[in-house]
Amino acid sequence: MPIYEFKCSECQDLFELLVVKSGEDVEMKCPKCGADTFERVMSAPNYAMGAASGGSAGGGGAHSRTRTCSGGSCTTYEVPGHAR
Repeated sequence: MPIYEFKCSECQDLFELLVVKSGEDVEMKCPKCGADTFERVMSAPNYAMGAASGGSAGGGGAHSRTRTCSGGSCTTYEVPGHAR
């Protein structure tokens, strides 16, 4: 299931669109301003590699943080890469 990234020509907002089937009809408009003029942009690649055996990731790898929430515990995953 590819996720495509677009930039609105009107408000310059970046948004993503998930396409489940290749022939699926999808309403294509900016979720922020409703404009139907936009361009597809190249998404920045994002991946994380684990630490080598017996070593550390050097602080640049993915990590998680677990905290107590109203529903029990919540985990947030942070991965290196481009942030908007």
